[in-house]
Amino acid sequence: MASINFVILTVSDTCYAKINIDLSGPKLEENINQTFPNSSILAKEILPDDKLMISQFLTQWSLKSNVDIILTTGGTGFSSRDVTPEATRAVIDREAPGIANAMIAKSMQITELAILSRAVCGIKYQTLIINLPGSAKGATECFGFIKNILPHAVAHLRDNRDIIKREHALLQNVSPSKVKINQVAFRNRNSPYPMIEVEKGLEIIFAAVPKKHVTEKIDISQCLYRVLAENVYAIEPMPPYNASVKDGYAVKTSDGTGIRTVVNVVGAGDLSGNDVITSGEVIRISTGAIIPLGADAVVQIEDTKLIEASPDGSEEIQIEIMIAPTLYQDIRLVGSEIAKNELVINSGNVITSGHIGVLATVGKTVVSVYKRASVGILSTGNELQPPYEELKKNHIRDSNKLALLNLLKQYTYYADDCGIAQDNPNSVKLALSAAFSRHDVVITTGGVSMGEFDVIKNVLIDDFAATIHFGRINMKPGKPTTFATCTFENKLKILFGLPGNPVSAMVTTLLFVIPTLRHLENNPQTSLLTVPVILGEEFIVDSRPEYARVRLTRDGNLPTAYSVGNQISSKINSFVNADALLVIPSKKVHENNFKKSEILNALLLNTLST
Repeated sequence: MASINFVILTVSDTCYAKINIDLSGPKLEENINQTFPNSSILAKEILPDDKLMISQFLTQWSLKSNVDIILTTGGTGFSSRDVTPEATRAVIDREAPGIANAMIAKSMQITELAILSRAVCGIKYQTLIINLPGSAKGATECFGFIKNILPHAVAHLRDNRDIIKREHALLQNVSPSKVKINQVAFRNRNSPYPMIEVEKGLEIIFAAVPKKHVTEKIDISQCLYRVLAENVYAIEPMPPYNASVKDGYAVKTSDGTGIRTVVNVVGAGDLSGNDVITSGEVIRISTGAIIPLGADAVVQIEDTKLIEASPDGSEEIQIEIMIAPTLYQDIRLVGSEIAKNELVINSGNVITSGHIGVLATVGKTVVSVYKRASVGILSTGNELQPPYEELKKNHIRDSNKLALLNLLKQYTYYADDCGIAQDNPNSVKLALSAAFSRHDVVITTGGVSMGEFDVIKNVLIDDFAATIHFGRINMKPGKPTTFATCTFENKLKILFGLPGNPVSAMVTTLLFVIPTLRHLENNPQTSLLTVPVILGEEFIVDSRPEYARVRLTRDGNLPTAYSVGNQISSKINSFVNADALLVIPSKKVHENNFKKSEILNALLLNTLST
């Protein structure tokens, strides 16, 4: 998905006067970053309920060619000071009433008071202006109602005909699903997919998905944790001149100890003049400064004594060298750190902050890295609703998507929100078609078990001619995890069908999705870091290998692992205090429970060391 540039304007007399704290603007910013992680917020502003000031702000930012959407929050009610709609209408060239009507219609499903909203939406130049309610709850709910159409709206404003045609064709040409769900009596009673081990699953994934060798050039300020796709050589030596390591005096080693005349001073960055020292002379020098001609050592201040100074103390006239210097003492010689044409970073390295420092040192400000796969996350379930809405009867909030979006971000990957599909084949087919049209990797949560309405696998096979490489994993939690590939618009697409239980989705993302994304960008280390740990308590052995959430303490040479509590797969808060996933072998491997003080392996969380 192309990036979108936003501007957020909060309209509030009290927030402008700093009587109240702006809650809506920051909440909108949070929602934008979650929904469109590759996009930018160019400006955030708070203005009073002043029509002229609001209009001037909207006009000023609409004139900027890189602003796609301006979101206003506040000033849309019935108060005499609520003038945001009037200010917006005075600015826009064309109204977009469908957006405002959609927000009101969906808001009325939550509260009938939404009918009092006077929001105006419209276009100024190539910028879409949208009025949102003033409360943080109302603003985020309304943003949630319209977020999925914003990329398409921006494509129209940018006149990006390729994207427009593709999406129109996609929506118009998606035929009904071939999957039939009215023959429930004849559904499989047992899974047709063999149960495989986690390690075998990863082997299957890596064999089915080739590493990508497409590269892109990016600025070094943006390359942290990316995989370098070129060897980097130094085009000049470092340091490029003989430089002082310390504050002190540039001297001739042949002079040894004794009283010397201070003839000049040179600081870091000073241009080299005709400074030449002769026997009996020294030049005061700063750390990093160029060594004057004739000098071959630096004596630190601590090894000298003042003999004579100017009357006002502004200059040193004579000092005494207390300790005889050695040749090149405290001098960084030309090329001593990096020689010209030296290979400084190998292709295939995962770029760290240290690498970025080296790149900056050698003047390599743009590097070639392996391009990352585009990722989309799709939730499925009739019972799901966005978390920003007031909870409806017999519904639950979609926690999986935000958790996975942020879990991926924690490991430096970004994904797009592909919405929520209903538990019926037509809805799933349409949602997958849209997701495949925009992304290389699609992650679904829910709909992969043996239930009557678990249709993901059937839709993949019947409607996309997908290959289901595996549909069950011998693990707890996460048994129904599914991996599939298909060809869509002549391109290979990858799908992970993850269980709907939150913990299962989190664990399987860590064990399968993160390694796959690393594999795709040629990262040499695909798996999470594994360390031995001492058990701080007894752990029960199950019939399947278990990945238990544990917290770690450092009581000795090895970390000690303690359970974070109930390990059921629906208990998402078991991840809150977890430092690692404890790998507990099955009863087939270890019949009895593991006792306190025994040693097992654990996969570390919250680390980017691998």
